[in-house]
Amino acid sequence: MENIREIVLDTLLALEREEQYSNQLLKAVLDKYDYLELRDKSFIKRVTEGTVERQPELDYYLNHYSSVPVKKMKPLIRCLLRMSVYQLLYMDTVPDSAVCNEACKLAVKRKFGNLRGFVNGVLRNVSRNKDNLPLPDERTEPGARLSVEYSMPEWLVERWLDEYGREITVTLLKGLLEIHPVSLRFRTDLSEEERKALRRRMEEKGAVLHQSVYLPYLYTLEYGGNLTELPGFEEGQWIVQDVSSALAVEAAKITEGDFVLDACAAPGGKSLLAAEKAGKVLSRDVSEQKVDLIRENAARMRTENIEMQVWDATQPDKAYMGKADVVLLDVPCSGLGILGKKRDIKYHVNPERLESLKRLQREIVQSCAGYVRPGGTLLYSTCTIDRDENEEMVRFLAEEMGFLPDSLEGILPESLMEKKKEVAAIRKATGKENVGLIDAEEKACIQLLPGYMEADGFFIARFVRPEE
Repeated sequence: MENIREIVLDTLLALEREEQYSNQLLKAVLDKYDYLELRDKSFIKRVTEGTVERQPELDYYLNHYSSVPVKKMKPLIRCLLRMSVYQLLYMDTVPDSAVCNEACKLAVKRKFGNLRGFVNGVLRNVSRNKDNLPLPDERTEPGARLSVEYSMPEWLVERWLDEYGREITVTLLKGLLEIHPVSLRFRTDLSEEERKALRRRMEEKGAVLHQSVYLPYLYTLEYGGNLTELPGFEEGQWIVQDVSSALAVEAAKITEGDFVLDACAAPGGKSLLAAEKAGKVLSRDVSEQKVDLIRENAARMRTENIEMQVWDATQPDKAYMGKADVVLLDVPCSGLGILGKKRDIKYHVNPERLESLKRLQREIVQSCAGYVRPGGTLLYSTCTIDRDENEEMVRFLAEEMGFLPDSLEGILPESLMEKKKEVAAIRKATGKENVGLIDAEEKACIQLLPGYMEADGFFIARFVRPEE
């Protein structure tokens, strides 16, 4: 029988080597060990994801109770202690004694028997004190306190405190830690009766679906099996797509007959939804591998009014200048809004990386803005909550690119816009209002925030190219 904890340990070690992002690697691991019982696969998934997500908190406690700083530990011992402390703190069904004993056995098995006493001592210390663990002082170190409580790098916490204030930052941190289930988008040409029938078929297979509060064709999914085995997959009746991504397409107000150019399209969710509304879609991305993902999804969804091309969005294409009714620009970004799905993104981002992304985003905007015909729409979006990548780009498009901000009022769901007003009121009351944008620019964009909106962290901004 496979040692389940050893599988977790090896997965965490692979992540230490930065071989893949955690969501990709964990999927590969679960596929490899698909023959295991559901209980064992659930354990692997929970401990791996939990250890990655809670790493700042786990490291804080390990540094407190260990004579060796976390950074100086052997990689295997560091991963072993992190996953064990996670079990001690967050898995009541696993006895503390079992956690400690299994960790010691793994240390011996992996040729670190000389550190067995060290591993045992640290874990027993944490176990004895887990109801009274130390925390930074909230008055003198507010950023450090929130960093440990919500397992977020301190520099990011400080950044959000400066931008949003404490109340919104705490709600946001809580929202990012919540489980973010998979979302399915049903084809928009399915009737209400067809949607209901498809949902019933899925539920008969053990799936639990909850309809989105914002879009009737979006559902969050609870399901422990293989998604591709669910009814409707082979027939192309649904695709995995988050509500925030679909809202970006809704914000573009695509109409029948429109020519839509999606410049950074993979894996194709926005392009395919646009194709259900438009006359023709040109769907592009930078590599053959990424475009193959779009092709695969388009083929399964039986989407015919879409053309796929490999194209670097930083390179302008004269053939399409002034030709598109709608240009979708979902640019590469820091991904800080989707931490609930990709838990280790926060460890790969730093201020220098943000500056580099900002330069790339401006390059793409400058190259692609010209595709919009006079009077046409440019829809800018990111899956982040960073001001430099979002609101600063709104100013750039309006002031330097000459695009006109176009209000989202009456386009996006009213309940969503009410949440936007709620956040704006809190920011104003705490002196953290978004002073960088003028009124027209503020009305043209929305920052989706986990904890306030039932969606990933996402930014959407709508512009119109002036008539010549």
